[in-house]
Amino acid sequence: MMKKTCLFLGALALCATTTFAQEQKKEAEGYKFDTVKVIPVTSVKNQNNAGTCWSYSGLALLEAELLRMGKGEYDLSEMFVVEKTYNDRAMAAVRTHGDVSFSQGGAFNDVIYCLRHYGMVPDEVMPAGAMYGDTLSNHTELSALTDVMVDAVAKGKLKKLQYSPDGQPLWMKAIAAVHETYLGKIPEKFKYKGREYTPKSFGESLGLNPDDYVSITSYTHHPFYSQFVLEIQDNWRWGLSYNVPLDEMMEIFDYAIDNGYTIAWGSDVSEPGFRYTRKGFAVLPATEAPKGGVGSDQAKWSGMSAKDMQDEAANQPTPQRWVTQEERQQAYDNWETTDDHGMLIFGKAKDQIGNEYYMVKNSWGIYNGEFGGNFFVSKAFARYKTMNIVVHKDAIPAAIRAKLGISDSSAKNAPVKKAKRR
Repeated sequence: MMKKTCLFLGALALCATTTFAQEQKKEAEGYKFDTVKVIPVTSVKNQNNAGTCWSYSGLALLEAELLRMGKGEYDLSEMFVVEKTYNDRAMAAVRTHGDVSFSQGGAFNDVIYCLRHYGMVPDEVMPAGAMYGDTLSNHTELSALTDVMVDAVAKGKLKKLQYSPDGQPLWMKAIAAVHETYLGKIPEKFKYKGREYTPKSFGESLGLNPDDYVSITSYTHHPFYSQFVLEIQDNWRWGLSYNVPLDEMMEIFDYAIDNGYTIAWGSDVSEPGFRYTRKGFAVLPATEAPKGGVGSDQAKWSGMSAKDMQDEAANQPTPQRWVTQEERQQAYDNWETTDDHGMLIFGKAKDQIGNEYYMVKNSWGIYNGEFGGNFFVSKAFARYKTMNIVVHKDAIPAAIRAKLGISDSSAKNAPVKKAKRR
């Protein structure tokens, strides 16, 4: 930081900086996005008052995959996945004496696990909120009951659990009954478009291979090009993620979108720059003017303080902060990057000063008119705050797949046609 040489110069510099910032705010033209690539996805849903983003975004990925494969549009039941997952998580919490937390959260792996072991059902069979006369979820009362029940068994001083004559733990039957009361009865059979299915047979009819979907992350506390259990509470099934260098993770982002594959995106959303999603964007503003300039716009940022640049990002595009692998690791180790929210990335765009963005489908309903519940996240933000992504393994560049030891999928899962720009 430069030292003040005299009171006059210091006051003059402060006045000039303040005036410049005010002029820039007046001249702000907002964010203007030019789409580069858009992949077809299903409609925006609303998780409402429930910690179920992982189910909504995980199923959004599968629904987009069905579109990519030419199988038509599906609306899969989030509550079917949620109920199966909550029951399994309750059992894991008790078996580990509470070391596995029991909560509304989950991971993309829970959706893939459900597809593999339990199948799927259409949303019309188990819609959200139906058990209490609503069209949206509210799990506040549900959790108030089940959190206490699970904790009482997992951390209680019970010397021996009680079982029903069929060999099932009575406490688990009680938990499952509460879930059924609030989330709906899981059907043994149901009819869909004139055909009868079980959840398992319906899941198989979709033609989705659970083995085709892999989790990718980038941290230095485990070796690159290996798999490890990502140490976050909602990864309670201990699902494995492939670990790659940061630049290669971002290469996967771009390769996937460029080749017609969507991305299930798990991210920290506590950064100030994420608060602008209601306006349609999430950014990671730089805190100092870029040394190389941003085209002819270098003058806009020279002399602005870090706070001015942060504030300006709410009004118009600014230079973005590009973190290193080390900075990303430190944010994870210091709990600054946490596992907060799951979404779906389905496209690429640029703003008017050349910053690159990914197009994101959220699950908070249609909360902004211009983008209809979707938003644009800067590539810089995704680089810093991505916890992990799940993609079809063919969405990974061949050279990176080879390093990870991942084989190609069957040809039938290759993109049917290129997505049209819209």
